[in-house]
This record gives sequence, structure tokens and C-alpha cells, in this order.
Amino acid sequence: MKTSIRRGIVPGIAALAVVLSACSAGNNSDAGGSDSAGGDYEGTLSGGGASSQEKAQNAWRAGFQTANSQVTINYDPVGSGDGRANFISGAYAFAGTDSALDDDEGELTGAQERCGGGNVIQVPAYVSPIAVVFNLPGIEELSLAPDVIADIFAGKITTWDDAAIAATNDGVDLPDTTISVVHRGDDSGTTENFTKYLQAAAPDAWTFEPDGVWPNELSGASGEGTSGMIDLVTQGEGSIGYADASATGDLGVVAVGVGEEFNAPSAAGAAQVVANSPRTEGVPETDMAIDLARDTTEAGSYPVLLVSYLVACETYEDAAQAELVKGYLTYVLSEDGQKAAEGEAGSAPLDSELAAEAQGLVDAISG
Repeated sequence: MKTSIRRGIVPGIAALAVVLSACSAGNNSDAGGSDSAGGDYEGTLSGGGASSQEKAQNAWRAGFQTANSQVTINYDPVGSGDGRANFISGAYAFAGTDSALDDDEGELTGAQERCGGGNVIQVPAYVSPIAVVFNLPGIEELSLAPDVIADIFAGKITTWDDAAIAATNDGVDLPDTTISVVHRGDDSGTTENFTKYLQAAAPDAWTFEPDGVWPNELSGASGEGTSGMIDLVTQGEGSIGYADASATGDLGVVAVGVGEEFNAPSAAGAAQVVANSPRTEGVPETDMAIDLARDTTEAGSYPVLLVSYLVACETYEDAAQAELVKGYLTYVLSEDGQKAAEGEAGSAPLDSELAAEAQGLVDAISG
């Protein structure tokens, strides 16, 4: 089932693309008219994937299209798994994903075949904290240890006044409301990153293997995409879920236990984890996947995070498409592009050395 979902083409791509290209691509004033966006490009470029990137993509699309009036960039926020599948099938020229291509599922091999047997480029574009969000009227923040978060999502802690929650929230009037766990219903990179955090930070409490698909053994409501997740938590008093921090809205947010402190989601805390994390071993030279240190106890860190990647071919059959992909990814990685995403989505800008290395891979794109 998982393989067929990941390799299938998402229905309605064309319809979604039309809607997205017709809509405003973002309102961030820093996104428009920069030199890094070029000005001589034309054509239509279609991509999609991680819904966590949606706000950042809106800012990037706005900046690039403002500088290039003859260009239309479409981005479908269908989830990381379907984004990778649609890139492999050729439906997308590029993909956004919160999880690196996994050759255990044949993804890397499939992507290489889609790229004519050549290299697949995977570069970081977006660093963001994942917020654990909840809906308890009158309570804006709770401090929770990693094992308590894991026990809640594993269904072991079932009411909000549980002693384990009260232990780290002195003075908070916790209700006896039943906890309703909400998870993503699609194949999601946010889910994979969240479950990787639970496994790393609370291995005794979280016994499920990390995956983009929520473990079948667990009950709970499911929402499609980031917006679906947030909608369900917003509508259900007592609900708890997880989402890119840019989408939390008015929901309560958990400060996560890190060593001796509790840290709320922050771009700086997420960036600190990335800076102290090694690269993933055994991947091609054109793959910049990062093995995040999710079990860190370093002060100031926020280890519930994702690094969202952009996936592209090093060589395209169509030279014009290659130039457009290269131009767009160059803008995304530029200082202007990273500032635009920071302003629109609250993400952490890429470290200058990381961005330069990624740009070196993008410079090799040709057709």
C-alpha cells in the first residue's frame, strides 16, 4: 500500500496548479524585485510536496514572479510523500520534501531513472521548528517532557489533568478533559520528523518505528496536510497535534523539555540543532541530507524540527525547463529568498556555508 501511494500520481494536480497560480503568491514585501531572482526568465514551472513549505513557497513564488513577469511557478502542498512520488513520475519538475529520498522504498533509484539515469540534487531550503499544538481554552502554553509527549501521542496519557502533565506545570488549572490525539492522514515528512524526534528523545515511551505514515496501531483523528491538522485541533477542545510552527495560529503551544529547561518553538533553536548535526552517511555527493541531533540536551536548542529539502534533476531533457528550475532554486537559496521565507513563515535562514554548498549543486543543473 505504501509503495503504491508513493509512486502514484496525485489526482487533481492540474486543477490545483491552476488555483495556486491564480492566487496571490504571498504578501511579504521583502520577496519582490531582488537581483537574485534574475529578470530574464519565462515559462511555467510546476512543483509540489511538503505542505510545511507552503508559506515559504508563497514568498519565493512572489519574489521570483515579481522579478520575472513572464514566469508562473506552481506549488501543490500535497505532502512530502506525494511530492516525491510526483517528481519521480515526472509530473513535477521539482519537489519539496521534509524527508530525504529513501532508497529502501526505491525512491532514490526511481528519481535517478526519472532524471535520465543522472544525478538527483537534494538541497536544504527551509529549516523550521515543529510545534506541538493543543486546544485548551485559557491555556496558551504547557511545559512537557519528551517522555510525556510520547505517552500522550501513544495513547498512554488520556486526560489533561494527568499527574505527569501537572508535574511540570505548577499553577496551571488543568481540566479533566479527555485528550484527543490528531495526526496527519497523508504520507507526511512532518510526521516522519516528529516520530523520529519521539524515538530519539523518548525511546522507552515511543516504541513505534518512525515513518511518514502515522502508526496504524494508534487511534485518533487524521487531517490531510498541515491545514487539515490545524483545522481539526482548532475544532476539537482537548485536542493535541503537531505542525510546522508557521501554522500554529491561536492554538496553545508546548514548551519541550531539553535537558534542564523547557524551550518553546523557535527558528533560532531549530537552527542551533542543524548547526550541530552531522550529514547523513552513505548518500550520493549531490544529496545534502542532514542527520538531525534530535536527542540533544544543549541549552537553547529546539529539537522538534524539520529540514525541508528541494529535489531536482542535475540534467533535464528540456534545456528551458532546466534553466527555470536552476533560476528558481537559486533565488530560494539566496539571501533575499531566505529572508523572504523568514518573514512569511518564520523559518531559520540557512547558514551561509550551507547555502553556498547547496548553490554549488544547483549551479550544475543543465539541459
